[in-house]
Amino acid sequence: MSQDIVTARDILRSLPTVLKKFPYVAKGLYYYRLKDDNKDLTLGRLVERNADKYPQRPAILFDDRTITWSELDAWSNRVAHYLKDQGLVKGDAIAVLLDNRPELLATVVGAAKVGVACAMLNTSQKGKVLAHSINLIQPRMLVVGAELVDHAEGVRDDIQLRHTKPLQYLADANTLNTFGEAPQGYTNMALEVSQRSSTRPMLTNNVTMGDTAVYLYTSGTTGLPKAAPGSHRKFIRAYGGFGMLSLAMEPEDVLYCTLPLYHGTALLVCWGSVLAGGSAIALRRKFSASAFWDDVRKYNATTFGYVGELCRYLLNQPPSAQDRNHGLTKMIGNGLRPSIWTEFKERFGIDKVAELYASSEGNIGFSNFFNMDNTVGFSTAPYKLVKYHEGTRDPIRNSKGRLEEVKKGQPGLLIGEINKKWAFEGYTQKEATEKSILRDAFKKGDAWFNTGDVLKEIGCRHLQFVDRMGDTFRWKGENVSTTEVENIIDGSGMVQEAIVYGVEIPNTNGKAGMVTLVPQNPEASFDADKLFAYLQDNLPPYAIPVFVRVTHAIEKTGTFKYRKVDIQKLGYSLSSPHEEVYAWLPGASGYTQLTPELVADIDAGGVRF
Repeated sequence: MSQDIVTARDILRSLPTVLKKFPYVAKGLYYYRLKDDNKDLTLGRLVERNADKYPQRPAILFDDRTITWSELDAWSNRVAHYLKDQGLVKGDAIAVLLDNRPELLATVVGAAKVGVACAMLNTSQKGKVLAHSINLIQPRMLVVGAELVDHAEGVRDDIQLRHTKPLQYLADANTLNTFGEAPQGYTNMALEVSQRSSTRPMLTNNVTMGDTAVYLYTSGTTGLPKAAPGSHRKFIRAYGGFGMLSLAMEPEDVLYCTLPLYHGTALLVCWGSVLAGGSAIALRRKFSASAFWDDVRKYNATTFGYVGELCRYLLNQPPSAQDRNHGLTKMIGNGLRPSIWTEFKERFGIDKVAELYASSEGNIGFSNFFNMDNTVGFSTAPYKLVKYHEGTRDPIRNSKGRLEEVKKGQPGLLIGEINKKWAFEGYTQKEATEKSILRDAFKKGDAWFNTGDVLKEIGCRHLQFVDRMGDTFRWKGENVSTTEVENIIDGSGMVQEAIVYGVEIPNTNGKAGMVTLVPQNPEASFDADKLFAYLQDNLPPYAIPVFVRVTHAIEKTGTFKYRKVDIQKLGYSLSSPHEEVYAWLPGASGYTQLTPELVADIDAGGVRF
């Protein structure tokens, strides 16, 4: 198969493998296409099914702990009873600020069983961004792990929690038997949960598939993070579409997950797949390239969840005789670049790459069901690739006001049709939801979700990811909102104006953040270290601009819009006289002013960001 083409012959060659797993295919299609929002099939029910069918099989592996499906069910039941005793009811929400550890999953399942949605807070967020994310969903409580109490304390006076016990504390320990001591003003949640019944809760108002199970945050294209509600249906679709159709997960499988559980790829895709097989999820708090394969062997992992950057970090490790000494045969995730796809599979002996395309809030997803190379696969959802304005996420409308599809093989903006079967759950903010909808696109009255991403068809309805457009870019596996970063920089008091964008660095995935700014006092020397300290206090590390260009004026159009494309083309070059460019170099604790020698080293791939 050519690197950029999927043919009918390629599909036919994969059919024997597909037919071998026909029972998974049939079941997967059933769950993926299930559309009865009133059906009593929820995240809690999926856990209960596995507890009944595989009570003594491991559900979660973490450090040296093993939690069986029966234990997870009982634990989540106690969480459910505790929340119910605190007066929380179906439709309420709690915010969750925890690292990857079993307590997070038990909390999510327990809340789901009584219809309480969990807002999955990004553990890198702090300050204004964290306060905004919490207040967006008006939660009753905030569940905080000991490892993140400092983040919570930093916003304590800026958040509104609607409960008499608003701050719930979980010790950084095995809280099934070690409760620790809660800080002043916090309730010791583990101690309270331990005193509740482990029987399954009974509700008069049953939780259904259409109810909200989680809130996942997205940078979006304007301003601070937006909260996207995720229904139980999304877990069911992941259960069928990824766990059964893509991976054919079984009870003996172990999926190793180092991706943060506040992300849809980890929580919905990875954990949803584990739920489908009655398999185990092996958790690590944060990804470590040096510890990765040791963990894989320790947990006897057969599958792992990835983003493209993770794969690149593994490839950058020195080759070893142990590279194939493991049981991994399949992987699921997104962002694996064609340039390293084959190399990664061959070096580490991976048979199946279940590359996917999806978004937390979107109504459309793609999956590499046929195990083709260099593709996000295909989708049964209705979609189109349309012409767009370069450098934006805006589609082009013709003289009749309609959108136009691109020719086959040409990059186009991906849009997904919104209808009863393929609903768009959107965001908590109605104006943000409406902004993502394209109306009267091809005919009067139709509606389409604008993904903001550019893809191209490479044959047999298989797509390949090309780029993320508009006011976001992706760095270190995270989507970064340029407007969010600009707003934070504006609040520093150090700049007259600032424009943020993504730039490419050789031998890296995604785009690194860069800001071009005009200092508040152009006559004085610019204090880059002061800016860096401010950014560290108010932004997660992945959102801090890697490069800073200090200039005396930023060119605008006649309508006062920034010439963002022209600025982006400059990148971190030193071609503009009278301008300073700084970089946050790996391992450095601040910005370093670039020299021609440093730029040449970065361009040559000598600096590993």
